[in-house]
Amino acid sequence: MQVIGLCRFSYPAIGGFQVEHETIEQRIAYLYEKKRLEERFQLLEAVALPCLRAQTDGDFELIIVVGDQLPKVHLDRLQDLTSDIPQIRILSEPPRPQREVMKEILNKARKDPAQPCLQFRYDDDDAVALDFIERLRAASKDAEALSAQHKAVAFDWNKGLVAEFGANGISATEIFRPFYVAGLGMQIRGDSALTIMNFAHEKISRFMPCVTYAEPQMFVRSHNTSNDSRQKKVKPVPVEPLTPKQERFFRNRFAIDVDHVKKVFGTD
Repeated sequence: MQVIGLCRFSYPAIGGFQVEHETIEQRIAYLYEKKRLEERFQLLEAVALPCLRAQTDGDFELIIVVGDQLPKVHLDRLQDLTSDIPQIRILSEPPRPQREVMKEILNKARKDPAQPCLQFRYDDDDAVALDFIERLRAASKDAEALSAQHKAVAFDWNKGLVAEFGANGISATEIFRPFYVAGLGMQIRGDSALTIMNFAHEKISRFMPCVTYAEPQMFVRSHNTSNDSRQKKVKPVPVEPLTPKQERFFRNRFAIDVDHVKKVFGTD
């Protein structure tokens, strides 16, 4: 079964952000601001990409959507960072309404729309476990009776970690969060134009059956200065520096290496 992921890398969508701007020009200026974009590249390199390289099931595609105004120097950097991950395809789009363009991209990516497919969203500052794709396929088999009756079925892994990354390494804490982006997948029936982008991730259970897995820990959610969802006043999440044992866990479960994190974030 085809597996398609979708990642927005500072794509200046119309809508789709909690940080609001009066004009698309203001949004582009905000997204491409030097300090913000540097942090996004650091998180992409040290957190989001390593686990994709190391997936136990490499049969998937991830489409990274960027704005067609992204300066060439940044597009070249993105292409360099992802050049050794054949599953990644970079797609440039002009500013368009968020859900409209993302749904269109996902449906065009389906090789055979008459067949079912699995989809997931991917944030450029988060990570998934190395067996995420493998477990997504297994979940699809678990839910064969449900998918035979419904246009779509969601799969949710609700345990993971919140982490902060910097030149000093990694600090983290365990969390329980149902229907978070990085722990969520969806199966769509053949000949259905539904996509995972039709739904707000935290509201997906209102629209389809959902199969929830309490184990294992499946995601790392990055807290950083440019989280769109954390620009407004939110409750802080206390984190602690990783112990050597936790560092090994991050490396073995998510391919996040503390020495690499220090190196990437120490280049400011």
